[in-house]
Amino acid sequence: MKQPTTAGQFTFGPDAKPMLIAGPCVIESEELTLSIAESIAGVAATKQFQLVFKSSYTKDNRSAAESYRGPGPEEGLRILEKVRDETGLPILSDVHSVDEAVGAGEVLDIIQIPAFLCRQTSLLEAVARAARARGSAINVKKGQFMAPEDMGNVVNKIRGAGGGTPILTERGTTFGYHNLVVDFRGIPRMQATGCPVVYDVTHSLQRPAALGYASGGEPELAAVMARAAAAVPVDGLFIETHPRPAEALSDGAAMVPLDRFGELVGQAARVIELARRLVIE
Repeated sequence: MKQPTTAGQFTFGPDAKPMLIAGPCVIESEELTLSIAESIAGVAATKQFQLVFKSSYTKDNRSAAESYRGPGPEEGLRILEKVRDETGLPILSDVHSVDEAVGAGEVLDIIQIPAFLCRQTSLLEAVARAARARGSAINVKKGQFMAPEDMGNVVNKIRGAGGGTPILTERGTTFGYHNLVVDFRGIPRMQATGCPVVYDVTHSLQRPAALGYASGGEPELAAVMARAAAAVPVDGLFIETHPRPAEALSDGAAMVPLDRFGELVGQAARVIELARRLVIE
């Protein structure tokens, strides 16, 4: 994507700030969610990005039935709305069903479709209608089972339903059992659809269900992978962070510790700036 484009209130292109979507995997409590949002907003390096706060009100794709799934749409959206009111940050969360789309669309600045649901036509169309009604953006995570160029069909479904240009997110491709790999060729291939592309640093480092009762992860590689995507250059980064990942109620094994978040983001910002100057038309 070399030409400027818009998605909701956000602008993407060579002269626009890249996007940074950051926050904890799931809403654990109002107090913790607000604390993390305030900490992220206070990191100096985030000023170089269009910063968006993310957290899921429901995590339906869990390894075990007893795993924590979040407070649900009503309470979760209330907490996210409070985050926006108190920090000024735009907010993002996932929707899992057609019935959720309208309520989520009335609150969220970016409505996200999870990777495993990215081909669900009815859901894509419902989210497109909800986004159009409020002027929200849509972020679709590429399924772990999909080729990058196949996301063109997803884009067409959303545009055909009036949802405008979505953001696409690369989050790795299934490679054998309990493993994901990232083919960085996929970023320019998805950008060729005319959509901005975000790279999901932490989910691409998951080890799905590797612990049996939960997913594992390799967060120690987060800075390496963020710099690699930044060098493409990508249009934005998606990073889950938590002050105490070992105590997190979801995806703790893959999240970046909050005290390491600023350094990682600063490195990536510098690489994106350099890569944009080096891009050969």
